[in-house]
Amino acid sequence: MFRYLYLLLGFTSLFALNFEIVNPDVVNGKTTLIKFKKERGIRYKNVIVGKKKFPIFQNPLNRDEYCALVGFSYYEKPATKELYVSYEKNKKSEKKLLFLHLHAGRYKKETISVDPAKVNPKAPAVKKRVAREYVEAMKIYNSVHKTNYLYRPFILPLESTITSEFGKARVYNGSLKGYHSGTDFRAKMGTPIKAANDGKVALVKKRFYSGGTVVLDHGEGIYTCYFHMSKFSVKQGDIVKRGELLGFSGKSGRVTGPHLHFSARIDGVQVDPLQLITLMNNNILKVDN
Repeated sequence: MFRYLYLLLGFTSLFALNFEIVNPDVVNGKTTLIKFKKERGIRYKNVIVGKKKFPIFQNPLNRDEYCALVGFSYYEKPATKELYVSYEKNKKSEKKLLFLHLHAGRYKKETISVDPAKVNPKAPAVKKRVAREYVEAMKIYNSVHKTNYLYRPFILPLESTITSEFGKARVYNGSLKGYHSGTDFRAKMGTPIKAANDGKVALVKKRFYSGGTVVLDHGEGIYTCYFHMSKFSVKQGDIVKRGELLGFSGKSGRVTGPHLHFSARIDGVQVDPLQLITLMNNNILKVDN
């Protein structure tokens, strides 16, 4: 049953669209899901938040429903966010405004000791490498491909204990250096790492900070990332299935020991990977028994 999102400032014209916001209470670093019902004469495009555009795509398991995943950065401050729904009605471009309140997440802090050379590298060659790898990765993460590979629920890349959750403030060698951008799983050297879902391999590379890295493009701007690996079993451009072997865990890059760092991006925005896949599994990729 679709319900209407509460609007502010009297923008009642939005009620022409039949939509539902699945999780209206969202915090920084998390993803919200908006569903739109298929309607005659309407072609959905995207949801615009600031300078970001999040595509509205057809639910692969429900041809009468469209979805938009809107990711909010960890660095977003609590505020009433303006979301513009862009669509065509009878071939005429329309844009409607809705509001969403973003709350502050209660993230913890953790202190980590690592090789000083990995905290603040001084060598010009290393700085250039880090900058080059960042540009390369962001070009991938900001690419939205219309091929949607997702038809089944996500799985975890391995069954293991979580050693560090998403969002923890990271203090490296006594200096605050941002936050934990993914979820760490305990994994001894050589533990098999599986694809969390179907997708296309967008990157396979040994990088300075993330070490042995595999990035999967699941389509519609959805990416999952697997860091600190020791060996690869896939190459860039491969099409992989959920549960397929990507490689093996390791301790490459900026680490204190062997483990898997699992992360996710929505149209370039870093988000909590476990919250994202739970949201999708329960509301988009849910398979009725």
